[in-house]
Amino acid sequence: MRWNLRLTAANKGIWKASELQRSLAEHGLVISAGKMSGLWSGQPVSLKLEDLDVICVVLGCEIGDLLIPEPGKVARPGEETTARAAAGSAAPGPTVVPRRRDGRSLPPS
Repeated sequence: MRWNLRLTAANKGIWKASELQRSLAEHGLVISAGKMSGLWSGQPVSLKLEDLDVICVVLGCEIGDLLIPEPGKVARPGEETTARAAAGSAAPGPTVVPRRRDGRSLPPS
């Protein structure tokens, strides 16, 4: 899922996170500056359904305006490379080499 709060707010004439934060507070949803920054500039890790209701009321939008599905990012059994290509990363990521936390090296493989 892609979080689309900023564009949805802009479509309603809200250009600053502080404007949205004030409107949400007027509707009973008080959000800290840090959490508001995360909602505005990134993708929230978690969000209560009740909070989504308030955001939709304030912005006069539907949930589908805030959350955009991205089915191409879902890995399906046997189609791992297709899902990665659809997600935009054609080449596999760097190889992860485990390291011990105590600074000692691992035994040779």
